[in-house]
Amino acid sequence: MKLLFLFLAFFISVMMIIMSTNPILAKAPETVKIVFAANRIGNREIYLMNPDGSEQVNITRNKADDVTPAWSPTGESIAFSSNRDGILDLYLMDADGGNVRRMFGKSAQRADPTWSPDGKQIAYKRREQGKGFIYIATIESEKEERIAIGSGPDWSPDGNEIAFLTGFPERVQISILNISTHKQTVLFPKPVRPSWMGGGVAWSPSGKKLAFSWLHKAPLKDFIEMETVYTVNRDGTGLQQIIPEVGPKVTSPIWSPQGDELLYIQADDVHAALPINLQIFKIGMNGGEPTQLTHIGLGHHLGGWFDPAYALPVLPQPHLLTTTWGEVKKQ
Repeated sequence: MKLLFLFLAFFISVMMIIMSTNPILAKAPETVKIVFAANRIGNREIYLMNPDGSEQVNITRNKADDVTPAWSPTGESIAFSSNRDGILDLYLMDADGGNVRRMFGKSAQRADPTWSPDGKQIAYKRREQGKGFIYIATIESEKEERIAIGSGPDWSPDGNEIAFLTGFPERVQISILNISTHKQTVLFPKPVRPSWMGGGVAWSPSGKKLAFSWLHKAPLKDFIEMETVYTVNRDGTGLQQIIPEVGPKVTSPIWSPQGDELLYIQADDVHAALPINLQIFKIGMNGGEPTQLTHIGLGHHLGGWFDPAYALPVLPQPHLLTTTWGEVKKQ
């Protein structure tokens, strides 16, 4: 028995050393990073940058279009969409762009991934027969579950709900789906009237508010540039306009991990007449002037804001080994 214990101790020690030094293991960023997509070299790539817009780095470097990136809760992985295999589908990669792999063996038109807070599942939009549907799947699994009609899903911080957009093309509303019961309710706006929301909906870190862009002046086609960013409470009350309706249109808000700032997409002043020249801006929730973070490239798409101080702890494989060793000693 003593020899067995010595062998197990030696084995666990070796495994822990290997795991701590193996470069294959994914690592989360050690500093705050924003992930986004943009067309800067003739195709859309995925980039990382600091919250002030500095150190913008291309991490995909592929001839295909790579879009809709989303941080995993641990920051170790990024889910994204790419047409590198002929159809826009979902992929995973490490935080530095390495170890790219497909999520599903069977191809389908999938995009807009959002992670469950525990990092075990994703929700996403799957396009079928010209319509968008919200699906849920377990990471690295082939099993998919269709849960709703819509697009732009975002998983709530408590893991109990998914917010998404329904009612396309001219009666767009925010809907909430309860994960356990699959009950779906319309959150905002209550009246069914001409309404457009571009770029999805985003939960605040506390789960008490949602941010979205909204155009509600009819006819919609005459007021396209007046779409702007709002927030609303989880119960549908407390509508607050964050950015004035002065144009160009503002879409795709993303919260900072602290909930005190929003990122959003807007055409810059220099190229306002070119809607494709969308750039990334940042604004504080307490007011103040917005800051433009990107200045080059076309068609920017926001993915997410990762802060290691607010991240789900990295999967503790060495801790699991230690726990296993403790159980062996009890025996």
